[in-house]
Amino acid sequence: MVKLTKIYTRTGDRGDTGLGDGSRVPKYDPRVAAYGSVDEANAAVGLARLHTQGELDAMLARIQNDLFDVGADLCTPEQDNPSYPPLRVTQAQVERLEREIDALNARLATLRSFVLPGGTPAAAYLHLARTITRRAERETALLASREPINPLTLSYLNRLSDLLFVCARHANGDGALDVLWEPGANR
Repeated sequence: MVKLTKIYTRTGDRGDTGLGDGSRVPKYDPRVAAYGSVDEANAAVGLARLHTQGELDAMLARIQNDLFDVGADLCTPEQDNPSYPPLRVTQAQVERLEREIDALNARLATLRSFVLPGGTPAAAYLHLARTITRRAERETALLASREPINPLTLSYLNRLSDLLFVCARHANGDGALDVLWEPGANR
C-alpha cells in the first residue's frame, strides 16, 4: 500500500520526475504525457460521478480505480526480472469493460447520427472523459512506438473510451436525450 507522508519533495523542480522503477525522466517524456492524460481522464470521470448514482456510479468508481492501475503500469518501464513485480493491467480488466459495454449497449436506442457531447450533465462529463481517454490512448500508442509497454494498457484505454461513450448515452436516458449531429445544419 502507498503511504504518503510528505506532499512536496522538490525533486522535480528542475523539470524531471521519478518513474515507478526509480529512474528519472524529463516531465515532457512521452511516458509522463501518457500517464498524465490517464490521470486527467480519471479526474473527468470524477466530475461525471457528481451526477451519477447506482449501477453507473459503481461502474465509474471501478474505472477510477482501474485508471490508477493503468497509470501505475505506464509509469513503470518494462524490465526483465524486476526486484518487485510491478502492477500491470490484466486481460480480465479489459474483458470486464467489454462485458459492461455489451450490457449497456443492449439497452440503448439505435443511433441515427453521430452524437454531440451534451444532453444531461453526466453525459456531457462522460463525453469529456471519453475524449481525454482517447488522447491518453494516442499518447500511450506513441510511447509504445518508442519503447516496450504492456499492450493491455492500450487495449484498456481503447475499450474505456467505448464504454464512456455508451455510459454517456445511458446517462442520456438510454439515448433518448442524445444530442445528434445534423450535418450542414448551420450553413
